[in-house]
Amino acid sequence: MLKVLLFMVLAFYVSRAVWRLLDGIVEGASGPRSRPGDRAPDRGVPMARDPVCGTFVLPGSAVTLVDGRNRLYFCSDACREKYRARIA
Repeated sequence: MLKVLLFMVLAFYVSRAVWRLLDGIVEGASGPRSRPGDRAPDRGVPMARDPVCGTFVLPGSAVTLVDGRNRLYFCSDACREKYRARIA
C-alpha cells in the first residue's frame, strides 16, 4: 500500500514537471501570454518632481502644497515641511 502511494505521489510530481516544461517551451516559442494588468500603459504616466529632494512622484498620490498659482508635489511630509521652512 505504501509503495502505491509513493508511486502516485512521484507520478504526480513528474507529470507536473513535464507539464510545466512543455508550457514553458510553448510560451517561449509564442511569446508571453497577455494577462489583465500585466501590460505597461500605452502612454507614459505624468509625474511631478519633488522640489526638495528631486524624487519623481505620481501627482495623484503625492503630498501637495499650493504656492501662489502653482501646485507643488512632494514625496513626503518631511520634504513639504523643508520647503515651507525654506520659503518662510
